[in-house]
Amino acid sequence: MKVSLSRLGFGAAPIGNLYREVSDDQAHAAVDAAWDSGVRYFDTAPHYGLGLSERRLGEALAGRPRSEYVVSTKVGRLLEPFDGGGDDLAEGFAVPATSRRVWDFSADGVRRSLESSLERLGTDHVDVVYLHDPDDHWEQASREGVPALVELREQGVVGAIGVGMNQWRMPARFIRETDVDVVMLAGRYTLLEQTALPEFLPLCLERGVPVVAAGVFNSGLLSRPSVPDGAKYDYADAPAEVLDRARRIAAVCDGHGVALPRVAIRFALGHPAVASVVIGARTAEQMRSNAASFAAPIPAELWTSLRDEGLLGAEVPVP
Repeated sequence: MKVSLSRLGFGAAPIGNLYREVSDDQAHAAVDAAWDSGVRYFDTAPHYGLGLSERRLGEALAGRPRSEYVVSTKVGRLLEPFDGGGDDLAEGFAVPATSRRVWDFSADGVRRSLESSLERLGTDHVDVVYLHDPDDHWEQASREGVPALVELREQGVVGAIGVGMNQWRMPARFIRETDVDVVMLAGRYTLLEQTALPEFLPLCLERGVPVVAAGVFNSGLLSRPSVPDGAKYDYADAPAEVLDRARRIAAVCDGHGVALPRVAIRFALGHPAVASVVIGARTAEQMRSNAASFAAPIPAELWTSLRDEGLLGAEVPVP
């Protein structure tokens, strides 16, 4: 892949008012903190706040040399005007429902979506474009969406193309059957869960397709030093057995004096297929904390303890 990604990426869903409102100043400060921390890869999508994330990210990056950073966005959810009122909290974003999302992975839909994204971002090209959650749309996404993105890549409007999903089986199919450059994998290769390890990550290495690891906190389950009751996993309340496993991992981390989120951030980078880890942040303080966690080394003894406790297999590579 010609596009180079920084090892730590900035996930811009939170500055699209994910779950709660963030001010423009807070959002811009979060992006500034990412830049100051050495982050040069920024990921967004129209889905995040009905375009708010893209607009804020574009504003925050304006004035910086365009050749010095990478932006990825996504296609598959077209935003169409909506005047029914209300808010978007049902989709997770604290914004007015001025638009509605329409699934569309057609060639025309891809082009229209990207054109709108470029306008919101204030740029003439995007470095990476992902097909966003095409779980129920394989035929259209593979037969129309990918060829449209390939054409845009050839025209120089897009640097690289890929797919971003919360599962690994369909991305594996995209790698085998289409011309994607990169995959964003959310939640399936984390400190808690490594279901992508046996088949998917070796395939990525074999085909030379880098992986961007997202969702490394498994919907927040690993985002705090101790795991609270009611913690989320895959965007729902975590089952009892998953809570128990996360708490056992947290106890091992605590025994070595290392906070659970710090280990979760570092873990995915241990696999050679993983090029970057993208972490969301809504404030400058959160971003600086993420960057510090990313930079801090993890004691080798901690990984050994996780293996001894049966919480990490011997076959799992570590940083």
